[in-house]
Amino acid sequence: MTADSERRVLWAMVLTGGFMLVEVIGGVLSGSLALIADAGHMLTDFASLAMAWFAFRLGRRPADRLRTYGYHRFQVLAAFLNGISLFAISAWIAVEALGRLFDPVEVLGGQMLVVAILGLSVNLAAFWILHRGGGENLNVRGAALHVLGDMLGSVGAIAAALVILWTGWTTIDPILSVAVVLLILRGAWRVTRESAHILLEGTPSGIDAASVGAAVRQVPGVVDVHHVHAWSLTTERPVVTLHAVIDEDADQNGAVAAINGVLQTRFGIDHATVQVERGACAHAPDCHGHPVPAEQPSPPLSP
Repeated sequence: MTADSERRVLWAMVLTGGFMLVEVIGGVLSGSLALIADAGHMLTDFASLAMAWFAFRLGRRPADRLRTYGYHRFQVLAAFLNGISLFAISAWIAVEALGRLFDPVEVLGGQMLVVAILGLSVNLAAFWILHRGGGENLNVRGAALHVLGDMLGSVGAIAAALVILWTGWTTIDPILSVAVVLLILRGAWRVTRESAHILLEGTPSGIDAASVGAAVRQVPGVVDVHHVHAWSLTTERPVVTLHAVIDEDADQNGAVAAINGVLQTRFGIDHATVQVERGACAHAPDCHGHPVPAEQPSPPLSP
């Protein structure tokens, strides 16, 4: 990551988070639930940008004796907690919207329209900042997609304000707020599911033990592969451990280098632990790194 990308993410985060607070205040003053719902959607963008920025910052910290993998998992834990909190926000907005359908309240369409237009402008500015930098980084690209989705929420709030100004039909406000909630839930479910999968040491997307084993078996000198385990520190940092049985005459260092090359090229894995076993192991009763128990004499038969 470059310092320029980090600054762009920070500016986009400040814009989004700052206006999120403005939108909450505007929603409370105007009585618009759609604005408050859109602010909840902007919270997903702010969380995504914050995680990307913290990843830049924490990624600089070296591993230590207590955290031998460093601090990469921080962004995954933050994503999981943000996803859970978004479910709570969505539930509150849905309950409030249901109440307003049966007991409508006055909505100040003019104030609502001004705040919604400002929100759309902020989203456009944040997307432009992100789009110009860090295009190759998955975190930045994901954050940009969140901001792009939030534009739909702002457009919905603008539409609700115009309908209220033209017709006085305030019911459109809770209806559109529910539509925004669906956008929030879609993003919250995805973030929670993916982060929980990583925290549970799930297999990274696009990687499975069978495919890894089949690819490594194509390496010259490799006789067999077993005990393949794959997980990830973050969505961008997959990790693999495996046992490779190599021919007795094969060069061990060369085989390990070739295996790492295959893992990097085929699966994008740049952190792999390869335990080497010699070919004789392939014919032993136990080829999994455990000692083979010695034969024990049979006990005498009972008379």
